[in-house]
Amino acid sequence: MEHTMMKEQPLDELVTEFLLLETGLRAGEALSLYIEDLDLTFDNEHLTVVGKGNKKRTILVNDPHLVHQLRAYLKRTGYKHGPLFRAEKNGRGGSLRYQSIQERWYHYCAQAGVDCTLHQLRHTHATELVNGGVSLPTIRKRLGHKNLQTTLRYAEQADATADAEVRAWRRLHDQHSSFGGRRKGGSP
Repeated sequence: MEHTMMKEQPLDELVTEFLLLETGLRAGEALSLYIEDLDLTFDNEHLTVVGKGNKKRTILVNDPHLVHQLRAYLKRTGYKHGPLFRAEKNGRGGSLRYQSIQERWYHYCAQAGVDCTLHQLRHTHATELVNGGVSLPTIRKRLGHKNLQTTLRYAEQADATADAEVRAWRRLHDQHSSFGGRRKGGSP
């Protein structure tokens, strides 16, 4: 399903959607990016985004596939400055509008038989970070949330991740509370 969609989509659409998924940016934040906001310096790739409340934040772009796509996109388009994602309608080349990307997203989702919003890519990113062991304060900062409570709504921990965390805690707790190979309370 995913590969079929990718073969049919133009590169700018793939980059936009992959950027949302791999950085947790809001769609509006991604669409307001300028070439000047990107730094694709090898092994330190990042972007600067202006989020809600006009607050700037720097986002590490640590997925090598996304970095490759961004570089390929810039090479193919020849863009050196100005909006990263542009509408080519009537030769204007202004910033791509949210409505345009949303319509394309819904079209591809309908073709794939999937019900998913662009904003759910942001939720997916947060969930992947939580399940990968990234701390909630780091996720809060990456997503540009003012309050940790907002981040908690985004982050859904998988049962397997929760189980692994509890097991690790138990092992550590057992090591610290053991005496002579036996836990307090008598059983080994």
